Amino acid sequence: MTRIKDLYETRVAAGLIQEDAAQRAVLSEFDRIREDLERPAKRSLFRRASKEAPKGLYLWGGVGRGKSMLMDLFVECLDVPVRRVHFHAFMQEIHAGLHEARAQNVQDALAPVAAKVISEVRCLAFDEMQITDITDAMIVGRLFEALFKAGVAVVTTSNRVPDDLYKNGLNRQLFLPFIDLLKERMSVQELISPTDYRQNRLTGARVWFSPADAEARASIQSIWDDMTGKGAATPLHITVKGRRVEIPAYRNGIARAAFHDLCGQPLGPADYLALADSVKVLILENIPALSRSNFNEAKRFVTMIDALYEAKVRLIASAKAEPEMLYLEGEGVFEFERTASRLREMQDAAWGS
Repeated sequence: MTRIKDLYETRVAAGLIQEDAAQRAVLSEFDRIREDLERPAKRSLFRRASKEAPKGLYLWGGVGRGKSMLMDLFVECLDVPVRRVHFHAFMQEIHAGLHEARAQNVQDALAPVAAKVISEVRCLAFDEMQITDITDAMIVGRLFEALFKAGVAVVTTSNRVPDDLYKNGLNRQLFLPFIDLLKERMSVQELISPTDYRQNRLTGARVWFSPADAEARASIQSIWDDMTGKGAATPLHITVKGRRVEIPAYRNGIARAAFHDLCGQPLGPADYLALADSVKVLILENIPALSRSNFNEAKRFVTMIDALYEAKVRLIASAKAEPEMLYLEGEGVFEFERTASRLREMQDAAWGS
């Protein structure tokens, strides 16, 4: 059985990852959970073998500090059924299961959904826990209670301390018991690394590609592979005021979409604010020339860039032209000068740091 400490040291020695004291400081937490999970279940004469859920881990910290990388190493070391999944994707599955159970007139729709999860895993490894939707906020408490009671260990990463989850959300007081549960059943650790490894990958690198040709596509694919580790991406669904916004590809805080996916749809400021709150890097491909012929799309693009800019989201894009040459005629040309300036600023190597 491989310890995460040993695997970490092997990767450092091979030059695959960079030695980081803050990362090394939390390795013992992962190994503690691995050892608990792999310990044989207690048996008695009168009861079936059972396992109590080990105290989980809530690892939070700034963007690009290596939380997802450590999670990958942890999962690689485990010798029990484990599932690593983005928290948003997991909650979408839970909602789908609830819908199916309700359609079958199940009185407690959450019970069979939780039972299915419990039957499949001994450990759930969530990436990027965040709660932005009232329906998620009302479900997670009961769901996590069921998981802990059944002996399922939960390990999660987040960019926020538990007390900031669902901050300023509707009826947040109903959510506070879940925060208390997290702090009781999980070790809360901050990853305090001074280095943003994700940002460093882009330092000095080109992030705006024009024209949007085959060379641009190849360059963006290379960036995507480097930043996601070539891992499998899944769609990201963000619920905004009852509507669902889909980003086609998402992994480790990095989203990838075409211009039409985000600006060719009837989205508004609330959607783009939710997007900016959910991702740390957006790869946006095939931005066309903008004019009176696609004025609505251009307006949405401006609104989206404003949201990304204010949230300090890193933008990597391919486009018909450089920012200053994207919008040359039609209503909105003058206003677009501000957007072009922001797009230029967002290309700076220090952007978002």
